Formats: sequence, structure tokens, C-alpha cells
Amino acid sequence: MYIAETQVRVRYAETDQMNVVYHGNYAQYFEVARAESIRQLGLSYKDMEAIGIIMPIVELHTKFLRPAHYDDLLTIRTTLAKLPEDHRIEFQQEVFNEQEKLLTIGKVVLYFIKADTREKTTMPAALYEKLAPYFSTSSTE
Repeated sequence: MYIAETQVRVRYAETDQMNVVYHGNYAQYFEVARAESIRQLGLSYKDMEAIGIIMPIVELHTKFLRPAHYDDLLTIRTTLAKLPEDHRIEFQQEVFNEQEKLLTIGKVVLYFIKADTREKTTMPAALYEKLAPYFSTSSTE
């Protein structure tokens, strides 16, 4: 299992008249955290685009439990529970406030797509090599 954490401070423009983060902004928070989780592995979305892979979102699910407010420092935990075996990659995402209260839960599914043909493909080898060690099941008997 691969887990990464990213922090984002809520900006005033991201809140509504009730001083609550507008629900549409969570998609951007999730994107920032996904991109940073890959960057923490030593790659970037830009690197994958350079090798001809794009990753469109095909599913986005969000459940709001508690509100976030202006100037809150949010921690977004991004979890990859399963190593992709085909064209899909699924990220579980959780948003916590500074008091470590769970605010929002999300799931985002992306496809690995060849940029030139727009055909589904498997995870790039460079990303696989970075992620595989987090999913190895070594037993110590």
C-alpha cells in the first residue's frame, strides 16, 4: 500500500458565503495531492506526459463529513491500496483538518491512456518500478 500526505491551506477565494470551502474545490485539492503523491515517488505527471501517457479522470466520488474553512491547514492523505494491473488506477483520498478530524473522503479513478492514439494502456514502467516496492509481500519465516 502506498500512502502520501500533502498539505493545502484554504484560501479565501475557495470559500462560499458561509465561510465553508465550496464543494467543487475538493476536486482540485484531490488533484494537487495526487500529483504530489507521484512527485514524492520521484516522478511527475509531466514526466509521464513526456513518455506519451496521459491520465484522464473517469470517476470522482466525494463524501463530505465536516466543513473546512478559510485559512484551515488541510492534510490530504492519498492512498493507493492496490497496485494497478491494467489501465485503471484508483486513489482513495481523505482530508483532515489541523485537529486531525476527518472532513472529506474521496475516490478518484484515472485511466492510463496513450497520448497519441487515445487507447487504454498499462501503467508506465517508470511508475511501476517506483510503486512496486510498496506492494511487495515479503514474509520473514
